[in-house]
Amino acid sequence: MEKIADRKGILKASFDFKDLKTNEDGLIPAIVQDAENGDVLMLAYMNEESFLKTLDTGYMTYYSRSRKELWLKGDTSGHYQEVMELFIDCDNDTILAKVNQTGAACHTGNRSCFYRCLARPTNK
Repeated sequence: MEKIADRKGILKASFDFKDLKTNEDGLIPAIVQDAENGDVLMLAYMNEESFLKTLDTGYMTYYSRSRKELWLKGDTSGHYQEVMELFIDCDNDTILAKVNQTGAACHTGNRSCFYRCLARPTNK
């Protein structure tokens, strides 16, 4: 198999997927952030195939844990995520994707999946 860094796609990776730390199912979490304003939009998972598809197309593709299949964000909603940059954290176990988000990122129609406050200081 060719090295990911040598592939000719829209995006050129500086790491091969095998260098990333995945869970026992071969998945790595991907945090998605709006490239323009820094808002955290969503969290999803990627496997090697979805990672390669993302590099080839320049649009975020994930692995659906519930459907057990690839999922191009926006295929059904039209709310695509064009990749501006992909980062890896210091432990090589989480991807940060900075994207240009078309429409809502959340399946509920909200711009971000993180629209509900879970906790905050009681004195504020």
